[in-house]
Amino acid sequence: MANTSTRTLRLLSLLQTHRYWPGDELADRLGVSIRTLRRDIDRLRELGYPVEAQRGVDGGYQLAAGAALPPLVIDDEEAVALAVGLQAAAESPVEGIGEASVRVLAKVVQVMPARLRRRVEALRAMTVPVDWGGGPAGVEVDPDRLTVVAMACRDDEQLRFSYTAADGRSAERHVEPHRLVCLNRRWYLVAYDLVRQDWRSFRLDRLSAPRGVGARFRQRELPAADAAEFVRAGVNGMPRPYRVEVVVDAPAATVRERIGRWSTVEEIDAGRCRIRSTADDLNWPIMALGALGADFHVVEPPELVERLDDWSARFGRAVGQVR
Repeated sequence: MANTSTRTLRLLSLLQTHRYWPGDELADRLGVSIRTLRRDIDRLRELGYPVEAQRGVDGGYQLAAGAALPPLVIDDEEAVALAVGLQAAAESPVEGIGEASVRVLAKVVQVMPARLRRRVEALRAMTVPVDWGGGPAGVEVDPDRLTVVAMACRDDEQLRFSYTAADGRSAERHVEPHRLVCLNRRWYLVAYDLVRQDWRSFRLDRLSAPRGVGARFRQRELPAADAAEFVRAGVNGMPRPYRVEVVVDAPAATVRERIGRWSTVEEIDAGRCRIRSTADDLNWPIMALGALGADFHVVEPPELVERLDDWSARFGRAVGQVR
């Protein structure tokens, strides 16, 4: 069983994770008896944490709102997530949010232990955020993997990792890491590939087992204005099998406001407009068109009409089940 101080911190962390904990479940998580749990709860109360107890068979504990904000207890993974979230919020166009996020991030980093501060500072310094608006759902990336790569970028240390390409083939890569880029809710590493003797961008969700090799290097000149522009050019250059053209019965200004970031909107007249875009998956244009709340006519491709027909049939069956 952990010592009292360590166990108390663990208890506080658990209480901050969930709104309500049944007593027996909380005791099991801590590996202590119900009596020891009660003593630990009393210790937290003495420290100023307002812990409420519910008696009875289904009794349990929860951390109530207090007159003052008590110190938070977060683990390493949560600290990395907090730094990433605050950095993203710092780019927010909402008035006041960006400045407040920068202040909070500075306070959080200041009170971190040196070991954790080094990881978070590397992640902040080596990441280039890009705001392209919405888009497809992002892919989760292991925070440890993220920080290992960020620290290699910061320390100019050569990196090795396994990488799975879009066609499913996997290979070992040896690179000089440059910067991390968060683009369209995905993470990319921009690096110079020492085997292929050229610059590359690597999606972090396809990268595994990154490890520094201890060899330092001098940064090369990137063939782009910055790392974000390099990744942007690569993404734009990817083949897109579908060219989409649709006429929408809605004003161009309205359509442009809602989906103009992902397509070209041309006015036809006061009540109609033409949308042109490219896509590697037709489900995304269908969702965008559905969100407009207006009638539309598909010009191309014919595959989009077929996909809409399939969606229509499935939605029709769903509506029929509730009538």
